[in-house]
Amino acid sequence: MIAIDTNVLLRYLLWDDEVQAQLADKLINDSTLVLIPDIVLVETIWTLRGKKYKLDKAKITSIVNTLFEEKSICFENPQIIWQTLNDYRQAKSIKVSNKHKYADFSDALIVNRAQFYALESKNNLEGVYTFDKAALELDGTKSP
Repeated sequence: MIAIDTNVLLRYLLWDDEVQAQLADKLINDSTLVLIPDIVLVETIWTLRGKKYKLDKAKITSIVNTLFEEKSICFENPQIIWQTLNDYRQAKSIKVSNKHKYADFSDALIVNRAQFYALESKNNLEGVYTFDKAALELDGTKSP
């Protein structure tokens, strides 16, 4: 098994640097198992949604679904990532400062990781507290 960082995953997905993309493709496709750590997935999505690439939620969801289909790729906890993807996909848009906003993938991951940790450690999670109005649309979040 190998693990990759955000830059390798971005080159693999975007092919915006031919030399690095070919190296990333070879690395991923020639390895028996490639771990995408949670933080790498979050950074990748943040970059893809950012000013340069401006991908929307539907495209981001499609990309993560495609990563799940790759036989050589695995995630730290695929069940948490899958649930996070579903929560992200279903997040409702709300109006904040005259802009429509919805919970980010990272918001949904925070909630799902906290719920998983509480379950595994046999603790009762009262909620994930946030000031983010869009994140408050996710089940399991609360305002302080």
